[in-house]
Amino acid sequence: MASEIRLAFAHPSERAAATASAEPLDRISVREHTVDVEIGAFQAERGVTQRICFNIVVEVRPLTGPIDDDVDRILSYDKVTEAIAFELAEERLNLLETLAERVADRILMEPQAVRTFVRVEKLDRGPGALGVEIVRSRDAAQPVSATEIEEDVLHPELVFLSNAAIASENLSGWIDQLEQMGRPLIFCVGPGDQPAPEAGHPLAQRRVDLLAIEQNAWVLAARDARCKVVDTRTELDWAMRNGQISVWAPSKIVLDAVDGPSAKGADAVALACWFAATFDAREMLVIGADAPAAAPVTVRAVPASQETL
Repeated sequence: MASEIRLAFAHPSERAAATASAEPLDRISVREHTVDVEIGAFQAERGVTQRICFNIVVEVRPLTGPIDDDVDRILSYDKVTEAIAFELAEERLNLLETLAERVADRILMEPQAVRTFVRVEKLDRGPGALGVEIVRSRDAAQPVSATEIEEDVLHPELVFLSNAAIASENLSGWIDQLEQMGRPLIFCVGPGDQPAPEAGHPLAQRRVDLLAIEQNAWVLAARDARCKVVDTRTELDWAMRNGQISVWAPSKIVLDAVDGPSAKGADAVALACWFAATFDAREMLVIGADAPAAAPVTVRAVPASQETL
């Protein structure tokens, strides 16, 4: 009995270990993640915020191949904190039980997730922590509707900048205007003005052309500190949800794509169009270059001399 009581109040990771199945599973955890939120069924809890603490463990299926130090191959703990933030932003809740259920269901939407332990505690309602803990598995998780999944999809504003646009004195003003639109912002660029080396082999040349684009991405980032060079889906998703302006470094996503772009790295505008469609952009703005004749998204082109977008 003493052991059962100790486990009841231990961190969810200990409960996960104590109730592990024969199938070996990996675990990721978020500990003592504390946020201020308005929650509670009592009148005294309305109109005020209180500290809510989350301790979460997610059991995931081990990867079948090497990780290769690749963030896109694992279930990132950012997905756990994003699940918390999404459900807290969705609506005001009365019950911790409801919050825990919704966070667990959202975590189990991730393909690798098998089982999750979610402990949620109020820290300001008494001398100790008051809370609930639930355990949910993929088999028991309620299905999420296509509408709910669509509502969680972010639609970034994707902007292609020519070299003339990168060098323009209007660059900071354009970024100011784009930020005011309130949508996640991703910049794409082409190679710099210096010709890329000739590799003599199509696969090698593709990598050379992609690396030339990445070099130019760093040139753009150096022109405005708000722009951060990003090369993985996981970091792009995090940036879109946290207000960071991204400059796409294409090599990893292009080379990892199962159904990759037909556009060559040297055809940077067409490559950006493929990327725009991949990341559910509703429009691509092209500054200082011609719009492609056919594109999977709506494309709007403006000259690099135009101050107002």
